[in-house]
Amino acid sequence: MMQATPLHPVDAVVIGSGAGGAPLAARLAEAGLSVVVLEAGAAFDSEDHLADELTTGIYWMEERLSGGSTPTAFGPNNSGTGLGGSTLHWGAFCPRPDARDMQLKTLTGQGEDWPIAHADLSAYIQRVESFIGVAGPAHYPWDTTRHYAYPPPLRNASAQAMQRGCAALGIQATDAPAALVTRSREQPGFGTRSACNNCGACHQGCSNGAKTSMDSTWLPRARAFGALLRSSCRVTDIERDARSRVTGVVYHQNGVEQRQRCAAVFLCAGGIETPRLLLNLGLANGSGQVGRNFMAHVATQVWGEFDADMCMNRGYPSSLISEDQLRPDAAAFVGGYLVQSLGVQPVTLATTLARGAGLWGAALVRTLQRYRRLAGIGINGDCLPQAANRLYLSDETDAFGQRKARIDFSYGTNETALNVHATRTLTSIWQAAGASGIFSAERSAHTLGTCRMGTSREHAVVDPDGRSFDIANLYICDNSTFPSALAANPALTQMALGLRTAERFLATHGLGRTTTA
Repeated sequence: MMQATPLHPVDAVVIGSGAGGAPLAARLAEAGLSVVVLEAGAAFDSEDHLADELTTGIYWMEERLSGGSTPTAFGPNNSGTGLGGSTLHWGAFCPRPDARDMQLKTLTGQGEDWPIAHADLSAYIQRVESFIGVAGPAHYPWDTTRHYAYPPPLRNASAQAMQRGCAALGIQATDAPAALVTRSREQPGFGTRSACNNCGACHQGCSNGAKTSMDSTWLPRARAFGALLRSSCRVTDIERDARSRVTGVVYHQNGVEQRQRCAAVFLCAGGIETPRLLLNLGLANGSGQVGRNFMAHVATQVWGEFDADMCMNRGYPSSLISEDQLRPDAAAFVGGYLVQSLGVQPVTLATTLARGAGLWGAALVRTLQRYRRLAGIGINGDCLPQAANRLYLSDETDAFGQRKARIDFSYGTNETALNVHATRTLTSIWQAAGASGIFSAERSAHTLGTCRMGTSREHAVVDPDGRSFDIANLYICDNSTFPSALAANPALTQMALGLRTAERFLATHGLGRTTTA
């Protein structure tokens, strides 16, 4: 290993280039700050992405140890790598968070409240949607004030079946908000994003730029304002001075150890790698909360066979949504869940069925042989924070000498009750749609809550602006700061938090100029 060489100091180093780090970096750069973005993964072009589950290089596949009574799966399920982070492989399903979910403790006595107002976050969400381009219905039944810039993509066969089943049961459903463009769009700094071609390979990376990912939106903007984007950079240390202020970041790139000096660090490496780095370095954990309160959305799926070719690997995967179950009547749980149609590629389906439905060997093969006629629907359900659900360090180390993460996750009584309700609801929808051979596959999704934000240094890692209670010039901006899971998928909320964290930093330091995004 070659020795570190100090690089020219900058105002801000952003560790991670996903839904938190990319908009944050763009906003800081736009305000005139010198910014360096360090991404552990490689840089890709749109044409690098193929509709091939076995060859894509956009999943974080380093070993993570998973425990608990309902252990969550990592890798392709929830973790990305590359310039753009997990948005390279996300499904672009982007519902907005419900106001009630952000005040769950106040309204129900359970869970945690968010320390920022829903109206505050919503203003940033609308700015994000305007910048990235979101497709959706002309009328959104759960929020009639909402408007989307692009018409929705074509519904795939799973969505059409879900619509039939919901209509028969009196459940409202409509085209899902999707972070993609259905007409060509000129994206500043990137160029032309072509219209969605309904290839169905969103989770393997978008080959024509239609889907919003950070490398087609916020990162080109950051670069246009002077930010330096460095790929294949694995951060192993955050250096401090005698006053415990951050002075620089040490990282490894192509076998060379580098040191980037800076005035502030924004740690945006995600709900696993952010707390893992802090625990390995013994940083920002005066509260004892780093790694605790891990949450993963309840994401059970229900599958069935239809008397027609469904070809669910074609078309936008999550093209229908229902929010009717965000607060179901007479429920034995707090919070709720969204329902969405599914479009799953064959290998992903096989993995899901082996893990969540207990199908192995001949039974799994027989099910996959019916792939063309299978279709599924799933949920994204709330999850309450629990201290026992946590990330901690194992005794095993990685290639950089850092201890690996072990994550223990078990459903509590609330998640269990929600799962039972959702499985019953999804099964009823599929029965009404005409499916046969119906079965469920249990799973959880997303990595949330391991460095939560709050108003008290005794119970949170960062304040409402993302600033560490322990280290004045260290900020965290990724899914780890979520105090509660929310029922909505996290990416849209995280992009909004990226802008908000940047602007709170700029305001605190008297910096910046008016944004155009």
